Amino acid sequence: MLALQSAFGITAFVAFAWLLSRDRGAIRWRLVGIALLLHFSLALLLLRVPWIGEALLLLNHVVSAVESATNAGSSFVFGYLGGGEAPFSTSSPGNLYLFAFRVLPQILVFSVLVALFWHWRVLPMLVRWIGVALQKALGLGGAVGMAAGASVFLGMAEMPLVVRAYLHQLSRGELFMIMTCGMATVAGSIMVLYASVLMPVLPGALGHILVASFLNIVAAIYIAHLLMPQAEETGTSTVTDSLQYASSMDAINRGTADGLRLAANVGAMVLVFVALVALVNQLLAPIVIDDAPMSLQRGLGWLFAPVAWLMGVEWAEAQAAGALLGTKVVINELVAYLDLAALPSGTLSERANLIMTYGLCGFANLGSLGILLAGLTTLVPERREEVLAIGPWTLVSGTLATCLTGAMVALATSF
Repeated sequence: MLALQSAFGITAFVAFAWLLSRDRGAIRWRLVGIALLLHFSLALLLLRVPWIGEALLLLNHVVSAVESATNAGSSFVFGYLGGGEAPFSTSSPGNLYLFAFRVLPQILVFSVLVALFWHWRVLPMLVRWIGVALQKALGLGGAVGMAAGASVFLGMAEMPLVVRAYLHQLSRGELFMIMTCGMATVAGSIMVLYASVLMPVLPGALGHILVASFLNIVAAIYIAHLLMPQAEETGTSTVTDSLQYASSMDAINRGTADGLRLAANVGAMVLVFVALVALVNQLLAPIVIDDAPMSLQRGLGWLFAPVAWLMGVEWAEAQAAGALLGTKVVINELVAYLDLAALPSGTLSERANLIMTYGLCGFANLGSLGILLAGLTTLVPERREEVLAIGPWTLVSGTLATCLTGAMVALATSF
C-alpha cells in the first residue's frame, strides 16, 4: 500500500505539472519517460544497494572532520562561545552550543573547501561528467548539462557563472531548466550545515543531502520541460566553465569572502524568520481550535498535509510533515530542517524523516528566488524581462522537483 501511495503521488505531481504546462503540444514524452525512469533507478540504486548505504554513513566522518576543524578556529577566535573550554563551571554544557558561533562558522570553512576543490579541478571534472551523462541520457544542450551538474555543488549566485558566456543564446525553455535546477538543489557550501542539524535524527545525513541534490537535478529537468517545453534543445553541444580562481590563495580568499556573506545572510534570515513566526503565532494564539491555540505551523500543516501524503508519508504523520513543507516554501529549507530536528521523538517515523529530508532539500523559496533573479539579471541584462517573467514559475517547478524526489525515495524504500 505504501508503494501504491508513492506511485500515485508521483503520477499526481507529474499530472499537475502537465496541467500547468505553457505548451502541452511541445512536450517530448520520451525525455519525460526516460528522466522518470532514471530518477527512480538512481533512487533505488543509491538507497537500496548495501555498500552505497555504508558509504553514505562514512560521509558522517566528513561532517565530523569539518566540525572539528571549524571548532579549532572558532574556539581560537571566540573562546568558549566558539567551543573552547569555559572559564566557569556549568550545569548544562549543551547550553553553550551557540548556533552563531558553532554552526555558522562551518559555512566559512566548507565554502573555502569548495573553492579549493573547484580551483584544483576536482569539482569541474565531476560537473563535466554529470553534464555529459545528462546530455547523452536526455539529449540536453551542453550548457544546460554543465549548469545542471554545477548546481549540485554551487549556489544560485555561482552556478550561472559556469555557463555565463552561453546564457544569452539559450532558448527560453533551457534558461528555465537551468533556473529550476538552481531552485531544486542546495549549495555544497551549506550541505555540512544541514547535515550537522540533521545528524541527531538521521544517520548519514550528509550523504542523503548530497544524494538528494543529484536526484533533484533529474527531477528538475523533466518538471521544467513539462512546465515550459520546447520541441528541441538549441544550446551548444560543448562548453567550458568560466568560473576560475587565479591560485589556491585566491580560492581561499574568495571562498572566505563568499562564505562570510553566506553565513551572515543565513544567520540574519534565521533570526528574522524565527522572530516573524513567533510574532505570527502570538497574533494567532487567541484563536483556539480543538482546544489548542492556532499557530502558523498548524495552518501550514493542514495546507500541505495532502502534499506530504502524496510524497509517501502516512496520513497520521502528514500534518507534521506538511508543516515542514510549508515552512520550507514560505520561509526556507534551513528553518524547516531545524524544525525537523526539533520535533519530539516519535512525531515522525524513521521512514518519514528520510522522506522529508529529501523533500525539503532545495532552495525553492521567496528569498532564494530574489537571489536567483538578481544574479541572472546582472549576468544577462538583455534578458531581464524574460528572466523576471519566468522566475516566479521556478518556485513551482523547484518545489515539485523536491516533492517528486521525496516520493521516489518513498517508493524505492517500499520494496
